[in-house]
Amino acid sequence: MNTSALFDPEHILSSARRTFAIEVQALQALGARLDQSFVAATELLVHCQGRVVVTGIGKSGHVARKIAATLASTGTPAFFMHAAEALHGDLGMITKQDVVIAISYSGQAQELVTILTVLRRMGAKLIAITGNEQSELAQNADLHLDAHVEHEACPLNLAPTASTTAALVLGDALAVACLEARGFSREDFARSHPGGALGRQLLTFVRDIMRSGEQLPVVAADTLIPDALVEMSNKGMGMTIVTDSHGHPVGLFTDGDLRRLIARAGDIRSLPVSEGMSREPRSIAAEALAIEAAEQMDALRISQMLVLDANGLLLGALHMHDLLAAKVI
Repeated sequence: MNTSALFDPEHILSSARRTFAIEVQALQALGARLDQSFVAATELLVHCQGRVVVTGIGKSGHVARKIAATLASTGTPAFFMHAAEALHGDLGMITKQDVVIAISYSGQAQELVTILTVLRRMGAKLIAITGNEQSELAQNADLHLDAHVEHEACPLNLAPTASTTAALVLGDALAVACLEARGFSREDFARSHPGGALGRQLLTFVRDIMRSGEQLPVVAADTLIPDALVEMSNKGMGMTIVTDSHGHPVGLFTDGDLRRLIARAGDIRSLPVSEGMSREPRSIAAEALAIEAAEQMDALRISQMLVLDANGLLLGALHMHDLLAAKVI
């Protein structure tokens, strides 16, 4: 066999474009066929009193596992059940309150057909996703979603390609429809993805990462600049908080303020920190989201921000580095 012709760049690109075209065409046809069965399936999933169990075998099993994960992460409690394992004990995970989504392009996968009898006796609802509406699985399901494709992208029309893409997108469409029907929000998504970037942004509050107590650089308004610099160096925030005689913050003295004061006054050794501090420093509430602090600091082009309570009392402070360390930004 001469393989050199098969590895011709134009041949490879032509093959890839043909695969894209076949699968896009299959999805367009699938979208055009959607009908009330899809609506009914969405309603069944949204009103499910138990969990959604997605099952399949072979390539359909891989698709089923992904659909279950997408449903679970978007507000529909779901898990994957391997069809073969179901016949050897895993059917015990299903209750009559559950809804089962069974995926088989032929609709004749023996493992799924065998499960039908148990589901009927149990009373669990079944949604079948197949490419054959006359199949045993489709005919015995409570609802059937047609995932038929005209051709696989495989030139032999054998390897599941367009058909698995169709089933996957149909599952994604169900998950998104359920998400919207439930009013699932960004905050809901964050709660199920606490380890991701969005989760950190929506679940991390200022109080969780602010510096407080002994970590805070604080000096009185009449503190001399050299002593203020010692406090700044010891606490490593690139600034010190300036307070009045009652402990209320009245200003910030930052590295930038130091440079500006030197440029203006020259010898600063005998000057109090109040001479160079920035008055009315920016602040935020401890209950605010950390991402809000990051957005404000970025918009104002500042690196530090105070954290105050409702009465203006000092609770803590944030540095941009704290937000970076917490991976909020």
